[in-house]
Amino acid sequence: MLDENSPPIRYVILVSADLEWQAVKEKLKPVHTKQSPYGEMFDQKIKTKDHPEVVCFFQGGWGKISAAAATQYVLDRFKPDCLINLGTCGGISGRIERGTIILVSETIVYDIIEQMGDYDAHIRSYTTRLETAFSPKAYPMRVFPARLVSGDRDLLPEDVPWLVKKFDAVAADWESGAIAFVASRNNVPVLILRGVTDLVGENGGEAYGNISLFAQNVGLIMSDLVDHLGDWLDWLRR
Repeated sequence: MLDENSPPIRYVILVSADLEWQAVKEKLKPVHTKQSPYGEMFDQKIKTKDHPEVVCFFQGGWGKISAAAATQYVLDRFKPDCLINLGTCGGISGRIERGTIILVSETIVYDIIEQMGDYDAHIRSYTTRLETAFSPKAYPMRVFPARLVSGDRDLLPEDVPWLVKKFDAVAADWESGAIAFVASRNNVPVLILRGVTDLVGENGGEAYGNISLFAQNVGLIMSDLVDHLGDWLDWLRR
């Protein structure tokens, strides 16, 4: 909310990685932006079937630390009805297709190394179920409801077999686990939509050493998600 006299913001759109934020700005071309402790933010009127909705796009930053802190900041400042995270993720080769939009149903923070206590108990502590993914209403775009594993690193090829066996993982990102965890602790619904930019298998990742592929697909995915945002707002209202 850039103007203190403006109506309350009901929906905050949290965007994490720098390239994701850049793609959103190129798509929407905001006239006015404001700085937060974590990056830029701007208000944007989104067309919906019922009536236009003014939302706040907020740059949360990459990684678990920025994601968790930015999420709490947004919830305290705006007190939104729902938090929406639009972003990207890396897919596991053979488990999902590039370009798939994942409607995140559960997040697991997998990069915990526990050598004194119960590893599984620690994993459960940072596992969050997202109730928004289990609505009986038809989704407004083609999505694949699935669990997303989160860690402060790109997918390591040598970790792929373990992630599939242990968590039935299809894709991974850096921030969703932190965003979902903080929103859940504040009892605020969160909708997370992440598009698969590239695939990683036991033999390597197709974007590793080829960041231009990643950047190109980030632009395509973020544009698609922004195009459908009004439909998702209608879906949430229902």
